[in-house]
Amino acid sequence: MTAPGTPAILEVDDLRVAFPTRGGLVHAVRGVSFSVGREKVAIVGESGSGKSMTGRAIIGAVPRTGTVTAKRLAFDGMDLLALPPARRRALAGRRIAMVLQDPKFSLNPVMRVGEQIAEGFRVHGIARGAEARDRALAMLEAVRIRDPGRVYRAYPHELSGGMGQRAMIAMMLAPGPDLLIADEPTSALDVTVQAQVLAIIDDLVSRSGMGLIFISHDLDLVARFCDRVIVMLAGRIVESVAASDLRRVSHPYAQGLLRCVPRIDGGQGDLPTLSRDAIWRAEGSAP
Repeated sequence: MTAPGTPAILEVDDLRVAFPTRGGLVHAVRGVSFSVGREKVAIVGESGSGKSMTGRAIIGAVPRTGTVTAKRLAFDGMDLLALPPARRRALAGRRIAMVLQDPKFSLNPVMRVGEQIAEGFRVHGIARGAEARDRALAMLEAVRIRDPGRVYRAYPHELSGGMGQRAMIAMMLAPGPDLLIADEPTSALDVTVQAQVLAIIDDLVSRSGMGLIFISHDLDLVARFCDRVIVMLAGRIVESVAASDLRRVSHPYAQGLLRCVPRIDGGQGDLPTLSRDAIWRAEGSAP
């Protein structure tokens, strides 16, 4: 459910993603249901829990070998699975954007950074020529890059990790999307740069009124940054709580994730390990 008083712009009901293997179908996402309004919603869980694949299924970036089904997967009232491929791609670029974990794998290495941002304005018919360039420079300024002209002319390999991630955010937000999916956007950055990038995302999301799905494994971070938190295990949702209530989760797996977070005042004993009960894989948002 969305936060009280927040109409849903994204509705997900019984989302499933499966991949064929020699040993049979592998179910990466199994019966996930939630909705997102003009708010910041976190999806957390360990590696392999299905959180990133859920984001990719929403934007339509699941590899071709995968199968995506849902009782309902709707954005702004439009059935995403029923849209023609060309319309789905146009929607994904214009109104739904996704920031990936490492800009090195998202930015074209042989194309200048500024041209990649300006291309978003041209492809979606927002601006062309000098106007597209000016808008791209304005987006680089919006993500707090001090010398936007230099970064505009630079190639991705010439930028630091934090600078590349800011450029990636500028490129994804250039068309003015209504929903941003941020998949581990700060995990490869040091703590200082991480805080700066989060502040940029928070400011841009708040000013534009867009919805945000923030995919992360950092529970302390999402508790401070997001409005709601969805906890996933083995492709299913096991708990969904307000971020302010994250320390009071009831599911044993979610409690285990919290216990495994290192604490400065945690003493000198061994870190807790995460146990998993087989029955938890059969629980969640769908039977």
